[in-house]
Amino acid sequence: MKVPLLDLKAQFVSIEKELRAALDRVFETQQYIMGPEVTALENEVAAYSGCQFGVGVSSGTDAILCALMAVGVGPGDEVIVPTFTFFATAGCVSRLGARPVFADIEPDTYNLDVAKLPALLTPRTKVIMPVHLFGQCADLDPIMEIAASRKIIVIEDAAQSIGSKYKGRPAGSIGHLGCFSFFPSKNLGCCGDGGMIVTNDQALAERCSILRQHGSKPKYYHKLVGANFRLDAIQAAILRAKLPHLPAWSEARRRNAARYDRLLAGSGVTLPVIRPYNETIYNQYVIRHPRRDELRQHLQDRQIGTEIYYPLPLHLQECFRDVGGPPGSLPVAEQAAKEVLALPIYPELTEAMQGYVAESIRAFN
Repeated sequence: MKVPLLDLKAQFVSIEKELRAALDRVFETQQYIMGPEVTALENEVAAYSGCQFGVGVSSGTDAILCALMAVGVGPGDEVIVPTFTFFATAGCVSRLGARPVFADIEPDTYNLDVAKLPALLTPRTKVIMPVHLFGQCADLDPIMEIAASRKIIVIEDAAQSIGSKYKGRPAGSIGHLGCFSFFPSKNLGCCGDGGMIVTNDQALAERCSILRQHGSKPKYYHKLVGANFRLDAIQAAILRAKLPHLPAWSEARRRNAARYDRLLAGSGVTLPVIRPYNETIYNQYVIRHPRRDELRQHLQDRQIGTEIYYPLPLHLQECFRDVGGPPGSLPVAEQAAKEVLALPIYPELTEAMQGYVAESIRAFN
C-alpha cells in the first residue's frame, strides 16, 4: 500500500465544483487584486477566529512580517520566539533589523516553555511571539500576564492552527495580533501562497491594511513605508469555498489522531500530547523515537510518506550564528529535532491506510 504524507487531490475531488464556481466568480468580475472576495474572506475568517478584524495578506510569512511592522519592531528591539518552529517566525524578526531571542520548548507539546520565558526578558523585549505548533495552542494565559506586566506586545504565530482553541478561545484572538498561513498543505489551504492577520484592535488592523499596500492611503499617498503584501482575489475565492468545510476537516483529523493513538499504543513511539484545555486541529501528527532516521527509512521503504518538522532548531541555523547559541544551549528543542517524525493525518486518510502505517511502525525494531 502507498500512503502519501498529504493527498491534496483527494480534497480537490470532493469539492471540485465549488472551487470551479469560485474561480468563475472572479473571472466574471475580472477583479484580481483585493476587491469583494478578499473583503468577504477577511470578514469570514475574522468571525471564525473570534476576532473583529481580518487583513488578508500574501502569505503566512508576510502576515508575521506585516504584524511586526505594525507594532513598530525595528533595530534595537528583541522578539522572543521558540527555537523549534518554521524559519519565518524568526526570519521576519531579523529582516526588520531586530534580534530574535530563542526560547526552549516543552518536551511534550513542543510549544514555547513559559517557565523559561522570564529569564529571556530584557528592557529591549518588544514582542513575545508564541507559535501554536502542529495545531495546538501554546499556553497563552501566563504569556499574556507576563506581557501585560511589562507592556509587551504578543503576536500569535497561528500559521498551523486556524480553528484550534485555547481554553475555549480561538487561536489568533488572544494576543494583540494573530497570523495565519494558507499554504496549500495547511488545514485551510489555497492554491498557492496566502495568509491573514486577525485582531480585535481596530488601530492595528488599519495599520496592517495600510502597510500591505506600500503604506498608502489613499492610493499614491503614503503614510508609511510598507510593502506589497496583498492577497489576490483568486486565492480569497478558493479559501471562501473551503472555509465552510474546515470544521469537518479538522474533526476528521482529530478522529484520525485518536485512531493512531489506539493503534500505536505500546508500539515504542512517543505519541502526541494535547493539553486537556486545548482543542487541536492536528495540522501535523508528530510522534518521536530515539532512532527516528532509521524508522523514517523503514516507513519510506514501505511507501509511507513522513516529514521531519524540524531537523535543526533555529538557534543552530547558520544564518543565526551571531544571535543564536551553541549546541546544548536549548537542549529540549535539540533533542526533539533528533527524534520527531510527522505521519500522514489528512482528513481523507482511510482506516486501512492508518492500519498499514501502524502495522509498519510496530514491525520496526
